[in-house]
Amino acid sequence: MTKEQSATSAEPESRLRVSVDGATATIVIDRPPANAFDPALIAEFIDTLPAVLDSPDVRCVVVRGTGRFFMAGADISVMRELTEETQRAMRPWVDVQNLLVDAPKPVIAAINGHALGGGAELSLACDLRIMAESATIGFPEISLGLFPGAGGSQRLPRLIGAHRAMLLMMEGTRLSASAALDYGLVDLVVPDSDFDAAVAERAASYASKPTAAIGLLKRTVRDGASLPLDRALDLEFDAVLDLITTDDAAEGLQSFLDKRPPNFTGR
Repeated sequence: MTKEQSATSAEPESRLRVSVDGATATIVIDRPPANAFDPALIAEFIDTLPAVLDSPDVRCVVVRGTGRFFMAGADISVMRELTEETQRAMRPWVDVQNLLVDAPKPVIAAINGHALGGGAELSLACDLRIMAESATIGFPEISLGLFPGAGGSQRLPRLIGAHRAMLLMMEGTRLSASAALDYGLVDLVVPDSDFDAAVAERAASYASKPTAAIGLLKRTVRDGASLPLDRALDLEFDAVLDLITTDDAAEGLQSFLDKRPPNFTGR
């Protein structure tokens, strides 16, 4: 992967840009004016994400937008065609989210601007949500006679609880950054002037950690959440057996004995 590259170099109208700085890859959504997604952008994500998420040189991934928007959601010019064919064409937005959820490394949503509808859904698939102070987030689909049907109706209740999620979606509430933080919808709110630096600092911190352990942790928490406790504990032990074969586990324990900072490689 080059230092700076187009997400799909063969496609001159690519709306995704990927750059790599150290061990952090940043995926920038750039589809003016509001970074709304359509089937073509979904296809770009699905083509782009696997190489980034699976690269051993990338140990943290940041997803962000451009301008005033993180992402405004689905392109209304597409969604206005109320047919099953349209819904099936847009449904792979859930597949994009699943790629982020299943990523074997930390994924940060850098909510630089407004994250609405499908944009908010995308952020829910990330491990950490950092939000600029001037940004907003919400699920306004109800005002269009719809509801968050590309992951939101299921991911949001799992994050903040069923009742509060239901009210947010029923009312189409658009939250300020501080309100989103109070809801537990985002993890960190940063003044606009400090936003880029804060994202870079947190990404570098995650990239320096034992990425293999983080990947196993993510998988164990995700897969164990729907299991009875005894089966979940067996799943946990299987992950531990995988974990102790990693270079980072050996390095972490040896560095403790040596009384020095660990030098993790993500392997």
